[in-house]
Amino acid sequence: MNILFVTLQAASGAAGQQGAGGGFWIMILMVFVVMWLFMIRPQRKQQKEMEKFRNELKKGDKVVTAGGIFGTIAEIQDNSVLLKVDGEVKLRVAKNSLVRDYTDVQNQ
Repeated sequence: MNILFVTLQAASGAAGQQGAGGGFWIMILMVFVVMWLFMIRPQRKQQKEMEKFRNELKKGDKVVTAGGIFGTIAEIQDNSVLLKVDGEVKLRVAKNSLVRDYTDVQNQ
């Protein structure tokens, strides 16, 4: 009698576990949706804004590099920019290192 009861209990437990598998996959899917909404989507938006900023640069814009160097654009090439830093000092930096335009901030 004991063996029959244990066998029936094990069989019903296995059936209950199979039914719960759908809820697990829904939870995993929800985790990925939340990650996309709060992490991936805003990062892509920020990358597009930075790409737009770098493509719209023109001579005379005042910019800041990722290293904190302030300068005015003297020349633009495909992947680099010549910055006039102070007096006649000029630096060539990668276009990807430019992070902010401070032309409007400087004039206020």
